[in-house]
Amino acid sequence: MPRSTGSPVAVVVLALALPLIGCSQSNKTSAHAAPPAVTEPARAAGGMDTLGFAHIQHLVVIYLENRSFDNLYGEFRGADGLASASATDSQRDSSGRIYAELPPIPGSLFPAGMPNRPFSIEAFVPADRSTPDLVHRFYQEQAQIDGGRMDRFAVVSDARGLVMGYYHTDSLPLASVAHTYTLCDRFFHASFGGSFLNHMWLVAAASPRFPDPPASAVARIDTLGNLVHDGFVTPDGFAVNTCYSVNSPHPAGVARNRLLPSLTLPTIGDRLSDRGISWAWYAGGWDDAVAGHADSLFQFHHQPFVYFARYADGTSDRGEHLKDERDLLAAIDSGRLPEVSFVKPNGINNEHPGYTDLMSGERHVADLIARIQGMPDWKHTAIIVTYDENGGFWDHVPPPAVDRWGPGTRVPTLVIAPFARRHFVDHHTYDTTSILALIEHRWGLAPLGSRDSMASDMRAAFDFQWEDSPRPSDSR
Repeated sequence: MPRSTGSPVAVVVLALALPLIGCSQSNKTSAHAAPPAVTEPARAAGGMDTLGFAHIQHLVVIYLENRSFDNLYGEFRGADGLASASATDSQRDSSGRIYAELPPIPGSLFPAGMPNRPFSIEAFVPADRSTPDLVHRFYQEQAQIDGGRMDRFAVVSDARGLVMGYYHTDSLPLASVAHTYTLCDRFFHASFGGSFLNHMWLVAAASPRFPDPPASAVARIDTLGNLVHDGFVTPDGFAVNTCYSVNSPHPAGVARNRLLPSLTLPTIGDRLSDRGISWAWYAGGWDDAVAGHADSLFQFHHQPFVYFARYADGTSDRGEHLKDERDLLAAIDSGRLPEVSFVKPNGINNEHPGYTDLMSGERHVADLIARIQGMPDWKHTAIIVTYDENGGFWDHVPPPAVDRWGPGTRVPTLVIAPFARRHFVDHHTYDTTSILALIEHRWGLAPLGSRDSMASDMRAAFDFQWEDSPRPSDSR
């Protein structure tokens, strides 16, 4: 669900905490220095492609919600998890002092006085029950990361000490899948903040401009770089927090001047269509939302292609490429899966704190993976399961400093395929645009921007022989 314009507590603390604009992230002074943004094996030089990616005839990207790596996979054997967090990985208050104990979590689910360190959520709330939501917004996440020190998550959150909560990894249905295939433990979500902006980066590798927004929607920054008024548009006109498209579907009653006009930025869908490569965005609850009776947990701002003119109401591209998750199941069962599929489960199954629980989404995705594995063409299929952003949960690994947009905090990412590495933890540095790099490299597409053009394309997660070869005119 969309969050409010910003937690009053978080915004006040943020204004007191640290400058945000024009500052670069410094590496943590502990042993957890941020790795470089692009690591080997990087893309082949000089426009060269690789024959290895030709094994992938179908790529399925399942996009879940709001979990940091340490929140779900901090106990995963062989990964850089909670055991690697140093004794100095403690949360600090607005003055920079280490909390004597975690600040109390609002509500009655968790006790006060917990030690200032990671704690098991399941000691108090089972994984099949929802917990409170946590602030996850553009300026707030930058303050929480605190130049790579990762020590302001609690003070810049309305959920306070809940930021340090984690789940026992081996209790998760998807953990067994991760143990069987590849888990990436240095995968960062593309942009600071929440779902809206990270969905944009998944499909366009860019932050969208919002021309002529209402004044109340524009964030204000003082001369010292401190946030004094939160908003969903930056002072220089980029939409960074939750807003909705002028195209349908969007929530009823939103003033038109607060709806983002149709975008003309290129998307990965455009690139695929222009090369004649089949693709679809499958969203749980889509048909009902388009028909005007959206499920109560349908998230309008999780549908990124809706924001683009090419997929506006009444366009042929919308009808061809934006589909319901039921259509995905039919495509799997009939052997008609597109070459590239993006899957967005409905709210009840997306793992987002606040309005759903963790286990419903885990089971839903585990069932979906099993269904795909039952296809006759499974031998040519790869699945990536990842999360749009960290949802305000702490992680001990600082993200690399690449540009003003991110990347943000580390999130779990699984790579599942007959030719994925088995029982493997991939320590290469990726972000969400690495998925775009993989798609672009596999199907010979031009990059959308500078980030995906530099991103490592995840080939290290696969177990086939790489051979440099000139990019074919049609590699399908």
